[in-house]
Amino acid sequence: MSENPSYTSTTSREELRQLVRDQLQTLLEQGNFQGAKSLLVPVQPVDVAEAIEELPESMQVIAFRLLSKNEAIEVYEQLDSAVQQALIQEFKRQEVIEVVDNMSPDDRARLFDELPAKVVRRLLAQLSPKERQATAQLLGYQEDTAGRIMTPEYISLKENITVAQALEQIRSLANVSEIIYYLYVTDVSRCLTGIVSLRDLVVSSPETSLSEIVTREVVSVHTDTDQEEVARLIQRYDLLALPVVDREQRLVGIVTVDDMIDILEQEATEDIYALGGVQTDGDNYFQTNLVTVARKRVVWLLILLLTNSVTSKVIQSQESLLQEVVVLTAFIPLLIGTGGNVGAQSSTVVIRGLNTDEIGNMGTIQVIVREGMAGAVLGLMLGSLTTLWAYWLQRDLLVALSVGLSLVVIAILASVAGSALPFLFRFLSLDPALMSAPFITTAVDVLGVLIYFNIARIILGI
Repeated sequence: MSENPSYTSTTSREELRQLVRDQLQTLLEQGNFQGAKSLLVPVQPVDVAEAIEELPESMQVIAFRLLSKNEAIEVYEQLDSAVQQALIQEFKRQEVIEVVDNMSPDDRARLFDELPAKVVRRLLAQLSPKERQATAQLLGYQEDTAGRIMTPEYISLKENITVAQALEQIRSLANVSEIIYYLYVTDVSRCLTGIVSLRDLVVSSPETSLSEIVTREVVSVHTDTDQEEVARLIQRYDLLALPVVDREQRLVGIVTVDDMIDILEQEATEDIYALGGVQTDGDNYFQTNLVTVARKRVVWLLILLLTNSVTSKVIQSQESLLQEVVVLTAFIPLLIGTGGNVGAQSSTVVIRGLNTDEIGNMGTIQVIVREGMAGAVLGLMLGSLTTLWAYWLQRDLLVALSVGLSLVVIAILASVAGSALPFLFRFLSLDPALMSAPFITTAVDVLGVLIYFNIARIILGI
């Protein structure tokens, strides 16, 4: 039997994951289930999950069944939603209930979001009353809000108890709480009144009242707060967890930093896809069938196709100019391509700044003006080089000046449009990322061609 892989300073995580997957598949193919089971014992749940995900589908269920009950629960929470759903179809009913019932409520709610409604109803009905209530509570909140991603597994204390009593409560509740680094203090109405760290409890005298060491200034969010805002607060205040309260300020759950890492990855993925004009609806792009992939991408491409047809019409309308100075045609791709790239850069940095709040207190006009000035500088630099290049190619100074000056104006226009349109989308309560690079590129193409031909007419006197 192969030796179990171990974590060493010379073995990267990627190498370890690949090693586990290869050895696991080999052992399963050989029917050496005891060896496969021993192989997985020292491996972290997240690495086991990734190894199982990369196995052939026929082996995924076998590998998962080799895990102990506690290991299976931890690994299942780390699996991709598509693999989770596939395993549910293969499990016996009781096996499903045992795994799902012991999942963290927030992880369970995320799983139920991906499952068909019929399956969710069946699983909910068979959960224990406590877990059913916790899951139903989370599913009752809107998607992508703090209420939907929070966990009700936290420890709350009353401030009239002593440090010794608090520590005793923590010992009895630690196994059912997702985090014990922060202890939340509430009044008789369950309203959040303060927070105490585990460190403060450990260093305080056992007879000290909790009210003497509680911190009253607590950063919290409401159940309807957008998950991106939750992530920003956790990042800004360097928190491991953030309390969630309802409209009456009653503590109802916490959002932990590990959940936020998943949310940030999800949001970043959605924004990147949106910037490329691809609709994902939260699905894993590379696990979606080709027909669905084509259907989601064709929408934007059809819009861009129709928009580009306007560019063709503009060029066609300038037929008389092009017949007189045919060489102007050669520089059209250069101008519209450069303008589109400049606009895409501006839109990308502004959209990113809006998402990360890096723009801060800068006003909309200030940002647009700044990008316009950057476009002017870029235009002058690129325009000067292009003028020299065009003259070297054609030995026609007027044509070269037409190309160079057009590039300066197009760069300014592209920068202003690329920075202004995301603000417009946000004002309309739309995702700024929808103002994607392909859209801005196409819009700049149309205006850039118009600018080019008009400048050429003026300089050439046609």
